[in-house]
Amino acid sequence: MPDKIAMTTPVVEMDGDEMTRVLWKWIKEILIEPYVDLKTEYYDLGLPERDRTDDKVTVDAAMATKKYGVAVKCATITPNAQRVEEYHLKQMWKSPNGTVRRILDGTVFRAPIIVKGITPYVPTWKQPIVLARHAYGDIYNSVESRVEEGGAAYLVVCDKEGKEVSRKLIQNFKGDGIVQGVHNLDKSIENFAVTCFNYALEHKIPMWFGAKDTISKIYDHRFKDIFNEIYERDYKDKFEKAGIYFMYTLIDDIVARIMRSEGGVLWVCKNYDGDVMSDMVATAYGSLGMMSSVLVSPDGNYEYEAAHGTVTRHYYKYLKGEETSTNSVATIWAWTGALAKRGELDGNKELTAFAKKLEKATIDTIEEGKMTGDLIPLFRAEGVTPVKLNSKQFLQAIAEKL
Repeated sequence: MPDKIAMTTPVVEMDGDEMTRVLWKWIKEILIEPYVDLKTEYYDLGLPERDRTDDKVTVDAAMATKKYGVAVKCATITPNAQRVEEYHLKQMWKSPNGTVRRILDGTVFRAPIIVKGITPYVPTWKQPIVLARHAYGDIYNSVESRVEEGGAAYLVVCDKEGKEVSRKLIQNFKGDGIVQGVHNLDKSIENFAVTCFNYALEHKIPMWFGAKDTISKIYDHRFKDIFNEIYERDYKDKFEKAGIYFMYTLIDDIVARIMRSEGGVLWVCKNYDGDVMSDMVATAYGSLGMMSSVLVSPDGNYEYEAAHGTVTRHYYKYLKGEETSTNSVATIWAWTGALAKRGELDGNKELTAFAKKLEKATIDTIEEGKMTGDLIPLFRAEGVTPVKLNSKQFLQAIAEKL
């Protein structure tokens, strides 16, 4: 075997939970470490370690990403009440993705991984739909409370000296209820807009943005105004020269347009909309396991991850010693994305070329009919009979092709 590809700067490695944690280890052992002298700054973001460190490990990983510029993250559990009991947690820790995104203040771009033979459920979709998700604020940094009958909730705003400048009644509660406060920052919305406009220009695809400014006449309308101001001032001429366009309309209109489009568009979403719609788009293209995801911050940091969760059901089967056929493509793409970007930033052409070869080997393996069980019902290719491989066999088949 030839000498391994050297790395000069480490990638920040964020390990995760359950079945994706198992795949993470295998991907490194089978597909990367035989060819790359892998250098990583390792952080264990598995739920037990986050609980042990009072979630400090998540903050440390995000700060390391700011230091080194490129990170790769495994899927992690965001605990609910059942998980608190299952893992005997000190508290219901917040989403690690939300913490990392808040610190990096980036935009998440998600794009389907296109493979010949896997046809989207939406037959008109001929090209990829790339989804850009704002990764700051909204419900992911919200404050919530239960309210008893007879209570009242107000939205109170104070100036920097703490003097109250406005008070608006949210609700007088005639019965028990709930209340939630969300926020965003002009600067974060501006960064979001600039990152999206730059992405659309780089990839020469039109950009659609939708919110609900007819209902949310201050909050959502602020997104609309900032995007329009930046577009008119800095990007309109550039878009016209590139032969693309920017469109703002209501989110429900965008959804209708997306469903009847041919794809080939950058769909820009607020945080929650992007969270939900990225799963819809990924599934409609075939599988959540076939969606790449990268967080791009305005100061040039990149965090690559799979767009899906920890595949809990398969993990419980794995713990019982049962065979699983878990799709690892999105997790492979997290690694290839990070290694390619590390190579690009360091001028390490060998590393970037390796990442692209690993992606090609993965696609070629599936197109030849070797795949995990979730893809079998979706695969239609003349003269090719798909063969179901278990989780490790699939990685080994890619390794042979690589």
